[in-house]
Amino acid sequence: MNQNHPLSTHALHDLGVHALAQALATKQVSAVELAQHFLDRANVHANLCAFVAIQPETTLAQARAADVRLANGTAGALEGVPLAHKDIFVTKDFVTTAGSRMLQDYRSPFDATVVAKLAAQGVVTLGKLNCDEFAMGSSNENTAICAVGHSQVEPVCNPWDATRVPGGSSGGSAAAVTARLAPAATGTDTGGSIRQPASFCGITGIKPTYGRASRYGMVAFASSLDQAGPMARSAQDCALLLSALCGPDLDRDSTSLDVPAEDYSLKLNDSIEGLRIGIPKEFFGEGLAADVRTAIDAALKEYESLGAKLVPISLPRTELSIPVYYIIAPAEASSNLSRFDGVKFGHRAKDYSDLSDMYKKTRAEGFGDEVKRRIMIGAYVLSHGYYDAYYLQAQKIRRMIADDFQNAFKDCDVIAGPVAPTVAWKIGAHKDPLADYLADIFTLPGSLAGLPGMSVPVGFGEGGMPVGMQLLGNYFQEARLLNAAHRFQQATDWHARTPKGF
Repeated sequence: MNQNHPLSTHALHDLGVHALAQALATKQVSAVELAQHFLDRANVHANLCAFVAIQPETTLAQARAADVRLANGTAGALEGVPLAHKDIFVTKDFVTTAGSRMLQDYRSPFDATVVAKLAAQGVVTLGKLNCDEFAMGSSNENTAICAVGHSQVEPVCNPWDATRVPGGSSGGSAAAVTARLAPAATGTDTGGSIRQPASFCGITGIKPTYGRASRYGMVAFASSLDQAGPMARSAQDCALLLSALCGPDLDRDSTSLDVPAEDYSLKLNDSIEGLRIGIPKEFFGEGLAADVRTAIDAALKEYESLGAKLVPISLPRTELSIPVYYIIAPAEASSNLSRFDGVKFGHRAKDYSDLSDMYKKTRAEGFGDEVKRRIMIGAYVLSHGYYDAYYLQAQKIRRMIADDFQNAFKDCDVIAGPVAPTVAWKIGAHKDPLADYLADIFTLPGSLAGLPGMSVPVGFGEGGMPVGMQLLGNYFQEARLLNAAHRFQQATDWHARTPKGF
């Protein structure tokens, strides 16, 4: 560590992306020292089951290369900053499992675009993070892969209470950032899988407008919904990372938007005086836990003190988002996961009698219960005789849900409400899969509409567990959301709170 600019070892993991980038640029710490510090922390706190792949030699080689660029003046905007990737993004230097036995030993010949874009800005990869299998889940209890340092499969633990879930499917990402095992992580959000774990773990996470971030190299779940985004401690850090990972990828991703990348840091400090915050009455009904509502109400009062105006609005088709999502997403999953048949790559059953038997046994062995459940639902709603009754109707209602948002945005600039009806529940508490599905009620509408959304820490509820507030914006309004979140975080310190022991 540079003795001219002393920076204590403990301070390293208390710093976010922005502060670490500055410390690296001013030679207060080297990229190698920083990478080693976080690798050590990942090993010390392996009990969280956050990491599924760590390769110190690979990480330190990237850090040494970053130090060279920092020394010769060719550094990227995030040069030397360590980050970990959700194990749904393919990486050529680390295995990619998508949390499934089907891909247990798979190593991609290329990096996902999101991974490559961040690497181009100098990010050093710490490893791969645990997730629900093929990103299907709301609790990270559906993983089928052993975490680093473990001999059997165990769910990721919430750093605030190890007996509770961290949320899903990006639970490993949320837990790692919360426990200071990484200053930031990538996540994916299909129906709320960035926002919900960010809320449950007390960090900040943002899902951009659908198509803003490339899906190339992201193991597909539901192609019309999947979107990548950053998870970090603050809106300022998320702005830096989102600026790096967004942008057109037209040659490789047919769902990529031809919209230039932005610097989301430029408007962070703009005044929010007069900002109209829409409050949907459907988000504050009987299903919302009292402790969550108390924290959200207090946050809204803080926004009023900052000059924002609260505007009552209605999103009348909110309740329909659950059946619509759980028709459309499984339908797309059944199509996307058909490629995992034991022929081309991934797991193949050892004993089989013919090709059909190989397909059946490979998929029976390779897929977990939740993935099988969604494949069967998807195949059913797409089958002859049911397509019009289920899938086609769901797509029509999806359009109506998007229209509800456009009507609401005539009266407001952003929409605020809870991320989830409750704080994080106990591991194993939801025996019925429907309980997990119902917990997505507030995140699904924005996903179905393809809108940008984020979770911002706003307090604590039952059991001392974090509560996140959801902010939703109109298409391409990520900068406005980040500005609103940043100004709130300048006035509060919820995002800076750390669980005991970390």
